[in-house]
Amino acid sequence: MGTRIREGASDVPKPLHTVLGISLLKRTITSLANAGVEHIAVVVGYRAELIRAAIEGDSSYRERGLRIEVIDNPEYQKSNGVSVLAARGHFQGPFLLTMADHVFDDGVAECAAAADMSLADLHLCVDYRLEEIYDMDDATKVSTIDGPFIRTISKELATYDCVDCGVFAVSSALLDELDAVHQERGDCSLSEGVARLAQKRRARVVDIGSSFWQDVDTQPARERAELILSGKNPASESFTAMAVQPAALTLD
Repeated sequence: MGTRIREGASDVPKPLHTVLGISLLKRTITSLANAGVEHIAVVVGYRAELIRAAIEGDSSYRERGLRIEVIDNPEYQKSNGVSVLAARGHFQGPFLLTMADHVFDDGVAECAAAADMSLADLHLCVDYRLEEIYDMDDATKVSTIDGPFIRTISKELATYDCVDCGVFAVSSALLDELDAVHQERGDCSLSEGVARLAQKRRARVVDIGSSFWQDVDTQPARERAELILSGKNPASESFTAMAVQPAALTLD
């Protein structure tokens, strides 16, 4: 729903908010396409008709030869794992999974696309530059073990060595784990699916190195992303003050 990034009475869904005049959704789709992705599914919920219209009305996707399908998730107010499950049956073989409210360099998507799926069922792009993370309190923290294997993942971790960037390469095994959690309690988060694969040592991290990424949940986060993408130093700028309210975490 994007309640934390709205301005005034606006009810524009978060993926259609812009960074430097380009919507978050289009930035995500463009980065995926630049990494070689040709088939993209967008899972929608809140104000789905606006997102669908934005996709259908953008001729640049067709000009690039992209096949984009829109998948409805009527339970979008539940955790984000339910949105992932909504795409079950739409892909054959491994696929990339991204959040629509993250801005990231093409290099991040390329890291995920290059993952060796014979080594694990899930490869999560992570950032080890902890001193540079914006809004660490809201970041999803990751603790690793024996090199690239994920030990635990949660926003509440007290000890961690990297941060989730919101871009994954996954196999259908993730969907199996999410489905199992969903059957147990009627809901499931993506982090729960990752944790279950981690217990089986089937979840690994991929270091994004020097690539840029930014989770855009609030106006200050958007302002920071715009400064960085404009080549400016965010440390020398001030950001808009705003009240932060909790919001449902969904893929759309």
